[in-house]
Amino acid sequence: MQDVESICELGRAVIETEAEMIKSLISRINHQFAEACQYLFNCSGRIIVMGMGKSGHIGRKIAATLASTGSPAFFIHPGEAKHGDFGMITSVDVILALSNSGETEEILSILPFIKYRHLTLITLTGNKESTLAKSATVNIDVSVSKEACPLGLAPTSSTTAALVMGDALAISLLEKKGFTKEDFALSHPGGILGRRLLLRVDELMHTGAALPKVDFNAFIKTALIEMTQKKLGMTTIINEKNELAGVFTDGDVRRALDSQMDIHTTPIHQVMTHQPKVIPPITLASDALHLMQHHKITSLIVITADNHPVGVVHLHDILRVGVI
Repeated sequence: MQDVESICELGRAVIETEAEMIKSLISRINHQFAEACQYLFNCSGRIIVMGMGKSGHIGRKIAATLASTGSPAFFIHPGEAKHGDFGMITSVDVILALSNSGETEEILSILPFIKYRHLTLITLTGNKESTLAKSATVNIDVSVSKEACPLGLAPTSSTTAALVMGDALAISLLEKKGFTKEDFALSHPGGILGRRLLLRVDELMHTGAALPKVDFNAFIKTALIEMTQKKLGMTTIINEKNELAGVFTDGDVRRALDSQMDIHTTPIHQVMTHQPKVIPPITLASDALHLMQHHKITSLIVITADNHPVGVVHLHDILRVGVI
């Protein structure tokens, strides 16, 4: 157990060191940070992120975060930029370069091309006196006084600091642009976030022949047969104008049987629920789920503006597509 505790203590020390280094970044959120944000905000092209080694890995993640939060961005490897990929960069793009030392050879070698194209260069460096920092339009200091690595060699605190500053830039831009949940969903159409924010009940509901429906004057027996065939645990009740008059559910069945009603002779309108929960077709599936959870029901009737039932959405339909 002593060995286990010793290992845990080492892990805690890493987290404590990195947390301390991240906290030191707060003072770097200053006019230079604001200026960098403004350049990125005004960018009419794409944000081109560059970095070598571990900085490159961090750069890829920053580019992905920017792109998914409303700031079009992609990563270019500095080495590949020298051999043709620089042609992917246009005059309206902004370059965001990461280098802890600020002396990364592959990035420095393309500085003349950046200057020749009059491109805005924003840098995140661990040395504000470095060549890269001094060549930048705006440099943000992401230096750390201590790496979490006990040898002081492996990039740990320094890469975490660069990542956190990249997140700070991305989220500040998100707020400044007024980026919404709906905008975010459009960047994530295939994931849970997209389904949660974009999927509507008219894409899930049971409609047409699958919609359980019986007449206002039908007997309970008829409603039971309809419920059994449609397998939704309920049926809508409609009047002579095809308007929704009520709903008959499994719970209503139990109450009718407890009252010893004759299912062959009792009209459904005597035992139905008269004011069922309804929603319009454009309702988000996530909102329908919340409504079901709030009222502790398993289905909702989808109606038109003139009270005609056009579908039923069931709890299982929503859960099946991953809207949770």
